[in-house]
Amino acid sequence: MNTLAQKILSAHPGKTVLFSAGQAGYIIKSSSGQLLGIDLYLSDCVERLEGHIGFKRLLPKLLAPYDIDFDCIIATHPHFDHFDFDSIPELMANGRTRLFASVECEKLVKEQRMKNDGITYIKPGDTCECGDFLLHFVSCDHGSGAPDAVGVIVEVDGRIIYEAGDTCLRLDRAEEYRAFGQPDVMIAPINGAFGNLSEEECARLAAALSPKLTIPCHYGMFASHGGNPGLFMEKMKENCPDLSFTILTQGEAVII
Repeated sequence: MNTLAQKILSAHPGKTVLFSAGQAGYIIKSSSGQLLGIDLYLSDCVERLEGHIGFKRLLPKLLAPYDIDFDCIIATHPHFDHFDFDSIPELMANGRTRLFASVECEKLVKEQRMKNDGITYIKPGDTCECGDFLLHFVSCDHGSGAPDAVGVIVEVDGRIIYEAGDTCLRLDRAEEYRAFGQPDVMIAPINGAFGNLSEEECARLAAALSPKLTIPCHYGMFASHGGNPGLFMEKMKENCPDLSFTILTQGEAVII
């Protein structure tokens, strides 16, 4: 069995565990062992489809789509590092995994001639249940390139995990996110390009929402994306010195 897959399946029984999969990808394992994947980028389809060396994959592939059967996966918008064009059909091939995808992803599903069984197209304001996971889809602002993009607030095992999705800073929407309670974890981009939060803006969002733990994402995978975790550390200390944060290596886990 793949080493990371084995680590995920055997990790901390009875605990809620969050794994970094690189880029904006995260895996949540519930206390009963159910698995949710968010924006998993497991292939190198971005460079192949975009034809740009700036989108060459720089982080290793630690997990293949056939290594684990997920209970559900989420694609927050149709950009290929969030809707992995090569991997999602394989992730869904078991006939059991459910896919929750933003509405524009339907075009990609049709291109792949995937069956609609188990696929739900979602928009801000939708709430869906999948096993141990209660999924609240919330608004974000990724600009005109992905106007359908969503963030997601995951409730699992009494924890609240806010995955901001690809978004710029919209503090005017803080009340929408706070309505579900104080996040145990906030995951948000720091690359400051393509309509995303910068390192300082991520820290400002953390200051507004007061999550118990902040985790940066969307850096390190592509040369053209940017994102400096060292600068993020500095900005967290400046903007919200009392809040905890961590920086996860690809494949690393944290118990929530």
